[in-house]
Amino acid sequence: MFRNPVVDVVIVLVAALLIFGPKRLPLLGRSLGQGMREFKDSVTGSSTPEQDERPALTEGATLPPPPRDSV
Repeated sequence: MFRNPVVDVVIVLVAALLIFGPKRLPLLGRSLGQGMREFKDSVTGSSTPEQDERPALTEGATLPPPPRDSV
């Protein structure tokens, strides 16, 4: 396209900013990163340490009911 690859990247970023706007761009980047991470984990078969450290949710591990307000 152009001779300088930095110019290509700048043009793509400006186009993405114009299309999606400044508020949605971080959300799109975050979701793209999560998708790539999930794809990599599914291909390699490994899981993240956060998933291994979480305890399993059982019936006895429920939250207490919220306090009632008296009227």
